[in-house]
Amino acid sequence: MAGKMARECEDAPDILPFNRIGVPMVLNSLFPVFALIVMGMALKHWHLTSTDFLRTADRLVYFIFFPALLFWKIGGAPPSPTVNGLFYLGVVLAILCIYLGSLAYIRWRVPAFQAGTFSQNCYRINTYVGMAIVINALGGEGARSFGILVGFLIPMNNILAVATLTWFAERPTTTADRIRQASQAMISNPLILACLSGLIYSRTVGSFPTFVHNSLALMAGITLPMALLSVGGALNPTGMRENWKLSLVSTGFKLMALPLIGWMLLRWMGVGGLDLQIGMIYFALPVSPATYVLASQLKSDTKLTSATIAFSTALSVIPLAIVLTVFG
Repeated sequence: MAGKMARECEDAPDILPFNRIGVPMVLNSLFPVFALIVMGMALKHWHLTSTDFLRTADRLVYFIFFPALLFWKIGGAPPSPTVNGLFYLGVVLAILCIYLGSLAYIRWRVPAFQAGTFSQNCYRINTYVGMAIVINALGGEGARSFGILVGFLIPMNNILAVATLTWFAERPTTTADRIRQASQAMISNPLILACLSGLIYSRTVGSFPTFVHNSLALMAGITLPMALLSVGGALNPTGMRENWKLSLVSTGFKLMALPLIGWMLLRWMGVGGLDLQIGMIYFALPVSPATYVLASQLKSDTKLTSATIAFSTALSVIPLAIVLTVFG
């Protein structure tokens, strides 16, 4: 996906003035995502979708469409002529800081059933919203850099999420059993396999034939709408009321702590220019709909992740508007 969108933006301006983008462009990117979540709620309320339909949709996204998107996005990403290692190191360290912080909070006051969901909600980002914002704000060069960053981070984020969800979901009797089950889940996880396959393909082949590219594009295009409709279908007033406190805590990790820690690390490492802009947009993005898919398939709390996606998507307007205005 990143490769295609980058190619489509070849004729775009190099970099648009950052402080001219502002809130309207952020709303243009966020509103469609939130609208699909609301549509999913409405369809379920009007009985146009059912629990069985949403469960089947989750399985299709998890096992077919989302892996296809990841393989397409990573496998078709163009190589970067120059890579700033300190930039990637800073982003990775920021995510690991938030991940460890989420684990510390879990030990304090998060039940096991919600632990894996809470943790992944603290650091996983909505790449679709991110790519739309980067293309509008930073043009083709920004889209290429953002796509490479996302492709680099997706395997790590999925490994952290799957390991944590598996560790807390099954509650085996011994630590050895937990490690064994978490390892088996990571080895067989379709999202991780898709990421690794994409990385191998990008290094050995590097581009898709047109008919393969078009087929994967059609499959990938189903992913986000179907995932967001499922998210909306799982939302209900009771779930929102029950989970609003924990949802706001994970949203605070994601939209406040991650941008702040990320900014300090990148500035400390001397990262600036386009890399700093890309990194700050990445840090300020809302929670990914993929968190719902993983929570559903790995038997964690889908109500919590649905509420967090809704809260973070609505509230992300604030940090994104600040980032787009300040880091010019």
